[in-house]
Amino acid sequence: MRGRNIPWGAWALAIAFLSAAIGWWSVHWRPGLTDYPVQGVDVSDAQGEIAWPTVEAAGADFAYIKATEGADISDPRFTENWEGAEKAGMRRGAYHFFSLCRNAAEQATNFISIVPRGGDSLPAAIDLEFSGNCKDRPARAAVLRELKIFIEMAEAHTGKPLVVQVARDFDDYYMISDAIDRPLWLKRFLLPPSYGAREWAMWQASTFRRVNGIEAPVHWNVIHP
Repeated sequence: MRGRNIPWGAWALAIAFLSAAIGWWSVHWRPGLTDYPVQGVDVSDAQGEIAWPTVEAAGADFAYIKATEGADISDPRFTENWEGAEKAGMRRGAYHFFSLCRNAAEQATNFISIVPRGGDSLPAAIDLEFSGNCKDRPARAAVLRELKIFIEMAEAHTGKPLVVQVARDFDDYYMISDAIDRPLWLKRFLLPPSYGAREWAMWQASTFRRVNGIEAPVHWNVIHP
């Protein structure tokens, strides 16, 4: 019996359908609630206007909200997002994107000037990554020294230990998790992170999840059980 030749059009249609199915799954996937019952988002001005009650209803328990970047940039939607998340009944924390090209004390002053002191907010976080950063690559000792200054100033303001979000390439280059004894917020799509000098406290599991209440793709995170 001769095999049947399947028309190229049918193959193309099947491939297109499969690609669409994978694409839909990838932007809606999140780690299982049985294993990770506490899940949430991190957002910035890039997500635009956010309907926080809708986000909370979609399963986000908490939100980390970008406050500042470098020594002189503040996120234009920080106050709006900070207040909106609270009104929706979500716990929220602020984060700072650390610049390798700016003085740490100036960066901490920028962060402190925007973020409310103390209260019942989540511990503040610092975001360490090469993506979106300047081209300079200072020596490890200099970076660790600057980070120590930022952490001390931010913690004195918030009254809580800082959370360190660090990308894999940044941690490989500077060995941040070996040197800074703070809760780690690590990144990896689909599978739990396998880098870092110790167990992660928070996992950024997706950078492009689609969530009701947010028009743009959003970062989705889980807390270590």
